Amino acid sequence: MLNQLAIAEVGNPMLGNIIVVSGSFLILMVLLKHFAWGPISDILKKREDKIANDLDSAEQSRIKSAKLEQEREQQLLASRSDAADIIKNAKESGELSRQNILKETQEEVARLKNKAQADITMERDTALNSVKDDVADLSLQIAEKILNKELSPEMHESLINQYIEGLGSSNETR
Repeated sequence: MLNQLAIAEVGNPMLGNIIVVSGSFLILMVLLKHFAWGPISDILKKREDKIANDLDSAEQSRIKSAKLEQEREQQLLASRSDAADIIKNAKESGELSRQNILKETQEEVARLKNKAQADITMERDTALNSVKDDVADLSLQIAEKILNKELSPEMHESLINQYIEGLGSSNETR
């Protein structure tokens, strides 16, 4: 029998090769499925999961960055609004200060003017009184020389009052 098999194999070498190669291929496939297919499948599953997680993380990061950008825009707008308010308040405060300083200056000028007028009036009155006294003394001296005698204090006072009344009436006529 062995001879027949050997003759069959010798007679048709191609059929034998096909059977051996087909058998070897089937054995290789069974071995690959048993030893390699599970680990390769696990590696591919892990890679698929990792890619899915990476895509999810990228999407979440994009959403988060968009949210942060929107918050920054809102903060920027709020900052601009606050800056505008600060500038407006500073302008208003400056204007109020300017008005207060102007008002105080005007009040000070009016006060100084009133004081100067009061001082002028007082100085004029003092000068008039001084002139009256000088005129009275001069009048007394002239009267003494004219009368060639010394006047009594009552007479002196009477002459001064007459002279002052005369000055007042002469000033009124002018």
